[in-house]
Formats: sequence, C-alpha cells, structure tokens
Amino acid sequence: MTKPDLNLLITLDVLLAEGSVARAAQRLQLSPSAMSRALARLRKTMGDPLLVRAGRSLVPTPRALALREQINKLVTEAEAVLRPAEKLNLQQLTRTFTLRTSDGFVENFGAALLARISHEAPHVRLRFLQKHNKESVLLRDGSIDLETGVVGNTASPELRTRALFQDRFIGVVREGHSLSNAKITPASYASGDHILVSRREGHRGLIDEVLQQIGLERNIASFVEGFSTALALTRGSDLIVTLPERHTANLRTGMYSFPLPIATPSITISMLWHPRMDADQAHRWLRDCLLEICSPKNQAVSD
Repeated sequence: MTKPDLNLLITLDVLLAEGSVARAAQRLQLSPSAMSRALARLRKTMGDPLLVRAGRSLVPTPRALALREQINKLVTEAEAVLRPAEKLNLQQLTRTFTLRTSDGFVENFGAALLARISHEAPHVRLRFLQKHNKESVLLRDGSIDLETGVVGNTASPELRTRALFQDRFIGVVREGHSLSNAKITPASYASGDHILVSRREGHRGLIDEVLQQIGLERNIASFVEGFSTALALTRGSDLIVTLPERHTANLRTGMYSFPLPIATPSITISMLWHPRMDADQAHRWLRDCLLEICSPKNQAVSD
C-alpha cells in the first residue's frame, strides 16, 4: 500500500482557508501550476473534487467542509510538534527524576541538591536509588534518569558521561586509635586489621595491589558492601577502613582521617545518562544542578 503524502494535508488546509489556487500558491510560496497539480493529487487521493468553481472563486464540497476542522487541527498539532520546545519554566515544571547513585553520594550531596531543586523548581521531586551494579539497562529503558559513579570498562559506549569531581582514597579510624597519635608509615598502615568495602566476596582491590608492589600485605578482618556499614564498624573498633574522601565526608564526622602513606591514583566520579535525554531541557537543567553542587568550590575537602 502506497504511503500517503502528509504534505498534502498542509496544502488542503491552505486551499480551504484561501478558497483560491493563486492565493494558496502565494502563501505556500509555490507556482500556481504547482498548486493546481497538488489539488489534482488531492482530488485523486481522496476521491472527491474538494473545491469546485463558483464564479471566480472555489467553494468546498460537503466532504471538504466536513473535514476542514479536523484537517486544520492536524496541521496545527503537527506544526506544534515540529516547533522548537518552549523555554523551560522551572516554577511550573512538575516532574519526578530518578537518580541511581554510588555509595555515599546521597549522604554527601543529596541535601544540597534537594535544596537547589526546591528553590528553583518547587514541583520537581527526586527519587534516589542505591547503585548495586554497573548495568546500564535501567538508563536505556528509562527506569532511571541519571546515574553517578566511576565509569568502568563495562559501561555501555552509547551512554553520555560528564565528570563531576576527582576523589582520592584516605584511611579512616576511630578517634583515639593508635594511628591517630603517630606518624603513619606503609608498614604501620598495613599491619592493622582492615575492613574492605566490596560487593564481590574475597575481592582484593587497588590498595592491595599497591601494597604488594612494596612487599606488604594487609589483613582483611571484614568485608562489607557499603561505606556507611564500614564506618559504623570502624567507629566502634580498632579496624581501619580505606574510602574515597569526598564521597564519605559527612559520614566520617567525629572520626580520624589520614592521607594514605602509599601512592594511589585518584578516581573520577561522573554522571551518566542515555543520549535520548540530551536535548531534554529539564534533564539538562538537572545535570547542570548536579554539576554545580559537586563542584570543588562547593565542597570542603579535609586533609
């Protein structure tokens, strides 16, 4: 079946409005002969004369009269769809965004982000989900709008990313721990009992690789999945935990933090989204808010 030429709807709408081939041609910037050919195609396609001569003008047939309002509505709606989006009105924006965030992100940046959102767009709501894996299917199917974390090798290449900030690993112990009153060396750091934050049982990470290179090994006394759990255990024991600094700033209140005595590379925390949301004005505004909230100038970093 031959697909209909939807441009003919625009032509018919103008012809019905003008009642003249010449005026319709002028309005659509066509020649009179081209407009006459278009009218002939319309008549053939619809099986109706549509416009018939009455003196010096054209008058619509009963079918054309019956369709005129519907055709005008279709053309108007199509033009609205193709028109650039109107300027975003944040005061009237009503929307719920779902963010899947890496461990510790909400605890450190969530309150500031909510305050910013509430001030600029009072009808916008944020829904936070904990990130338990790096699967990108939720971004792809629209279940979540934005994600934060380290962009690994397994991240889908179709996703858009933007760096939010750099983070570094630090050591954390309770106040009064022996490490809080002495110079910390690689040996004294490695000799303590440690908590390892990992979702993979038995996994040894970057810290262990660096220690191994200098002939040291740490004893992992406990494995946990999250920063909050790790810090709760550390706060009430002599255990040592190694965590990203900015991600855990608020969670470490009242504890002793120290720079690692070994060289470790920094990590980049980014936001990720699906490319179909690139041009969405509200989504773009949310990304800008998150970028500003996470800016180093808005976050104190402890030494």
